[in-house]
Amino acid sequence: MAHLLFFDFPTDGPVGDEAVTAFGDLAADIAAEQGLLWKVWTEDAEAGTAGGAYLFTDRASAERYLAKHTARLAGFGITDVTTFSKPVNAGLSAITHAPESSRSATEG
Repeated sequence: MAHLLFFDFPTDGPVGDEAVTAFGDLAADIAAEQGLLWKVWTEDAEAGTAGGAYLFTDRASAERYLAKHTARLAGFGITDVTTFSKPVNAGLSAITHAPESSRSATEG
């Protein structure tokens, strides 16, 4: 069953187009992550936070990435990280227009 994984953490780093330039290589690395279907990047310059929502094909992939990215953030000195992971309900997600990849990953 597909799993959504959420990260939120404090940052004073770049946002918008500056973030695209600064984190383009990181985004490419994340895109190649085993089991990742997609990631939505989040940023709130006013609140000083960033993070994202990730959809993985299964719980094991989400848990593996949780450990990897938490360690990566700690390497940057970011340890005040909020995370949680939840399984996806395919039927209800289809009704509320979830992307097809979100729905098909949860079937079977």
